[in-house]
Amino acid sequence: MISKWCLPALLICLSITVACDTRGLSYGDPNSIIVVMAPEQWEEVAEDVYTSLETRIVTVRDEKMFTVTYQEPYDEFWPNLRRFQQMLVAGPPAAPWIQEAFDRVGEEMPQPGIHELTDVWSRGQNVTVVLLSDGGGADELKSHLPAIHDMLDGQYRGYARNRMYMSGVDSALADTLYAQAGFSMMLPEVYRWRATDSTYMFRNDNPDPSELIREVSVTWLSPAVTSLNTDEVLALRAQLVTDHYLEPQDVVLDGMNVENTEHEGHEALEIQAQWRNPPDRGWPAGGPIIARAITCESQDRTYLVDSWLYAPGREKYEYMIQLETILDSFRCS
Repeated sequence: MISKWCLPALLICLSITVACDTRGLSYGDPNSIIVVMAPEQWEEVAEDVYTSLETRIVTVRDEKMFTVTYQEPYDEFWPNLRRFQQMLVAGPPAAPWIQEAFDRVGEEMPQPGIHELTDVWSRGQNVTVVLLSDGGGADELKSHLPAIHDMLDGQYRGYARNRMYMSGVDSALADTLYAQAGFSMMLPEVYRWRATDSTYMFRNDNPDPSELIREVSVTWLSPAVTSLNTDEVLALRAQLVTDHYLEPQDVVLDGMNVENTEHEGHEALEIQAQWRNPPDRGWPAGGPIIARAITCESQDRTYLVDSWLYAPGREKYEYMIQLETILDSFRCS
C-alpha cells in the first residue's frame, strides 16, 4: 500500500519522461577517458593502457590524443567520475560495475568482447565495456587495446567533424569554386574566402584571431609536375606564404613527416610539420601544418592545398582533424 506521503513524489516521477533516478548530463572533455577496473588488474595493465590510448601527436609540442584517468569502482570519487562523457569499463561478468552498466541500460549480459553503451550513468555518455571471460586476465584485456584505440579515435574524429560543420556546409561555395577555378572543397559556412589570380584562401578566425586561426589555401602549377619532391613542395609553399599570407612563416624541418600517397586516385605528397614566425617578428608564434601536393592529370595541374593552425594554449588535435577533413574534401575532377 502506498502511503499518502509517498504518493505526491510518485505522481511527480510519473509526470516526467524520465524516472526518479534522472541521469544528469555528462561532463568532461570528449578526449578525457575515465578507466574503470579492479585495482589489482589496473596495476598489471596501466602502462599498456597509457601507451595505447595516450598516443602522441606532434603539433607545437608532443601532445596526447587522449588523457586517461584511472577510477577505482565504488570508491569516494565514483559518484562523480562515473558521469564523465567518455568511460572505459573492464571486468568479468561477475564484476558489480559490469553488471550495473548493463542493468542500467536494460541489456542482458552479452558474450565477452568489446561493447558500446550510451547514457549509462549520465546523458550524452559513451561507455566502452571490455567484457572479459570468466577468469580473463591482463593478456585478454591487452589484446583488445588496439581496437579500443581505433574505436575511441573514430568517435572523437566524428565529434570533431560534427563540431566543425555545426554552422552548415557551404555547398554553394563548392559549386562556385568548381565553376570559377575547376576545384571544390566542402568548407563550413563560417569560413571567409578571397581569391587572387590562381590562389584561393579560406579563413576562420572566430572567435578572435589572437586566440584561434584555421586557414586553408589552394594554388596550382600548370603544366602539371609529374613528381614533386619535398624540397619543391616546401619551396612552393614558401612562395605562397611570401605572396599571400599576412605574416611570414618558417617551416620547422625537425620532426617533419612526409608521405607519398594518393588523393581520390591522384598522385599526392603530404607534409605534416610545424610553422614558426621568424625571430625578428618580436613575439613567438607557431602551429601545425598539413600541406598536400596533388597532381590532377585531366586538368594538367599540380595543386598545393595548404592548411595551418594557430591556437596558442589550446589542445590542437581537434582542429587538426578539422583541417584534415577539409583537405580530404578537395576535388579536382
